[in-house]
Amino acid sequence: MERVSTNARRATALVLVGIVLLSFNLRPTAVSVGPVLKEVRDSFGMSGPVAGLLTSLPVIAFAVFGALAPAAARRIGIHRVTLLAIIAAVAGLLGRAVTGSEALFLVLSLLALGGMAMANVLLPSLVKLHFPDRIGRVTAIYTTALSIGLTAALVLTVPVSDAFGGWRWGLGAWAALAIVAALPWLSLVAHDRNLERTPRTITFTQVARTRLGQVMALFFGLQSLQAYAIFGWFAQLWRDNGYSATTAGILAGVLAGTAIPLSLWLPNVLARTEDPRRVLFAVIAAYPVGFVGLMIAPHSLAILWAVIVGIATVTFPLILTLIGLRARTPEGTASLSAFTQSTGYLIAAVGPFLVGVLHDATGDWTWPLVLLLALALPLFPLAAYVSRRVMVEDQLPTAETSGHPA
Repeated sequence: MERVSTNARRATALVLVGIVLLSFNLRPTAVSVGPVLKEVRDSFGMSGPVAGLLTSLPVIAFAVFGALAPAAARRIGIHRVTLLAIIAAVAGLLGRAVTGSEALFLVLSLLALGGMAMANVLLPSLVKLHFPDRIGRVTAIYTTALSIGLTAALVLTVPVSDAFGGWRWGLGAWAALAIVAALPWLSLVAHDRNLERTPRTITFTQVARTRLGQVMALFFGLQSLQAYAIFGWFAQLWRDNGYSATTAGILAGVLAGTAIPLSLWLPNVLARTEDPRRVLFAVIAAYPVGFVGLMIAPHSLAILWAVIVGIATVTFPLILTLIGLRARTPEGTASLSAFTQSTGYLIAAVGPFLVGVLHDATGDWTWPLVLLLALALPLFPLAAYVSRRVMVEDQLPTAETSGHPA
């Protein structure tokens, strides 16, 4: 019995290490291009529309490939899909760092992003599968790793590029970390658990017809819209308000880094509290405070507003925690995660675009900030709904309990 218990603890530890390493690699694939975008464009002679397509690829990949993740997991197993997703990311990251073709650079970027998108959707299901009684704690751990990876990609890509002689090194370095992330999953695939073995199948379209799925997707979409607009444009906002490119990048790093300690703490608090609204409302309220502050004093109090807006971005790990809490099974979690994230990222895609259009049309940042403020307000009623203890299985069209009030 003692040997079995020891083996079980080792397997659990291996899963946790695998989840943390995977989480660290989820965002560099998407955001590492931004800091060296000018150099990438100059290298390929990339036009404005093509550059726009490149910056939109993360949203496209997360919407399309994320929706395919549960079906792939049911067919070949959740751990195998996770490993294949990491391998796809490694291939894409390495390939785009060496190719001389603009078209191939885009295709390989999509390959890397597609792999990370599928892994991103499966993470809540992996937590539900292996840590059903510690969803808040484990979600806190992996979203903290995700925040560290995001911050590292924003801060380190340029220094690595400068140190080794160009943007190709800056982008290719993230492939090495992705290779490390694959190692635990090589062992885990040997005893894969296949979601198809569960008694019922919960489909993407079934979740789409539930009120919970719809509200979760809208909540996820609006908070992702804020994040993409913030990380896509706020460095430029600070540059336009008198800061150098380097200082503006540091402010963006402060914004991203603020979420790291909070991501480690708040998901567990959310999972344990009787009334999640208190946590969600407090975090969401940081959006309007930060946006109004940036309208009033974008230069003199830039650090303060960066910290406050950084607090607001913790809505991301909180909704990932709720995905795990609003389904009874790993299969239900995978389907809810797929619908929530893939649909949400489609909603999020309009954010950076609208901010850019308003900025170009008005020549300043007041109206873009007003737009973001207006789009943050619906998060309050959405948070109130997802705080209710409703399970997606109870709202499925084919379930006997689908008629219960939610």
